[in-house]
Amino acid sequence: MWLTTANRQTPLAHSEVPVADRGATQPNQVITVEPKQTFQTMDGFGFALTGGSAQLLKKMDADKRGAVLREVFSPAQDGIGVSYVRLSIGASDMNDHVFSYDDLPDGQVDPTMAHFSLDADRADVIPVMKQILAINPTVKVLASPWSAPLWMKTTGQAQGGVLKPEDFPAYALYLTKYVQAMQAEGIGITTLTIQNEPLNEKNTPSMLMLGEEQNVFVRENLGPAFRNAGLKTGIVLYDHNLDHPLYVLNILRDKAAAQFVDGSGWHLYGGEVGAMTQVHEEFPNKNIYFTEQSTTERNGSTTPIAVPVSRVVIDVSRNWSRNILLWNLAADPQNGPHTNNGGCTGCRGALTIDGNTVTRLLAFYTLAHTSKFVPPKSVRIGSNTSDTLPNVAFRTPEGKTVLVVSNPSATAQNFAIREGSRTWNSSLPAGAAATFVWK
Repeated sequence: MWLTTANRQTPLAHSEVPVADRGATQPNQVITVEPKQTFQTMDGFGFALTGGSAQLLKKMDADKRGAVLREVFSPAQDGIGVSYVRLSIGASDMNDHVFSYDDLPDGQVDPTMAHFSLDADRADVIPVMKQILAINPTVKVLASPWSAPLWMKTTGQAQGGVLKPEDFPAYALYLTKYVQAMQAEGIGITTLTIQNEPLNEKNTPSMLMLGEEQNVFVRENLGPAFRNAGLKTGIVLYDHNLDHPLYVLNILRDKAAAQFVDGSGWHLYGGEVGAMTQVHEEFPNKNIYFTEQSTTERNGSTTPIAVPVSRVVIDVSRNWSRNILLWNLAADPQNGPHTNNGGCTGCRGALTIDGNTVTRLLAFYTLAHTSKFVPPKSVRIGSNTSDTLPNVAFRTPEGKTVLVVSNPSATAQNFAIREGSRTWNSSLPAGAAATFVWK
């Protein structure tokens, strides 16, 4: 068992749990693990490597940066085994300025992408990503744009606006060029969402893209562009909150568009997590991805770790997502860098980086309870759950069983874990979470 108590004073504390003696008194609560019940295969767990995160990491001394990247990404004993990374295509709201890879003076256009260049990311994102891949070459990458280049937008502004219909082909070429250019750098893009939060115009940068626009763009532009270029990168729809499942369902019901779609991406700032199961049940051959959630303590409060472990790690896994990506990897003590007038001023990240000093926060330990123990290609298996002891179980490629349990209640909970003929008795303090592993 690896236990993290509510206040995280001794995170991931390790102890052995003996098999209960036959005939021993068992608690009333029993979590029964059913390995013959199988669900989705897991692709990984991770964080967004925003431009701001990469900038802070790049400014660290080389040995200090290497140490923290190994701690986060190494699947070996000393790491938490993060296996999925989200990158922004151009700037996100957690960059210190707005840019794209094809910025032009006012009045100019570039439909052939003659001026496309990754130079804006060469100082930080690309070298940090290469260092991550040197530590763990199997890390998968999801890429998401916050906005098209400004000359493609109706407003010509970073915040809000929509993609001009006449520039749909240019934007498809822009995204194709991005995947190709990153591949040339040795950074494969596993999946790509078309627009971060397409119903949110408040961030800087941001861009509105309604469902019918995304449908046309995938069907007539991006899907054919990826196919013609021979790209294997999966196209992921939506990338926004769970309160609008029809955004995804309506596109998947269009077979001409759906043929190009790998799956859909979701955030949990609004809506109910069961929306992912709703989409899965209608389209079980399309993948579900969880692409963003900020797990942040505010106003100096201490959030019990059981809360995000239950709401994000357990509930999201139990609703068919193949991955879990938290927002974001790192910020400075002032919650920066971020853009002005629309940047996230309250995004603390999994790490606070102040020069060479690194502080691990709530999101770090929330994700570690799965990322350290559930490698890619693990399969979610059956387990009964309850409001008092939410849980989720996995079978790893090595044949280990992993059970993540949280106790979001205000009192300690005694329980038994049962698989087949074996039983273990355990307990969780109020607000705690634990990961149990057995062969």
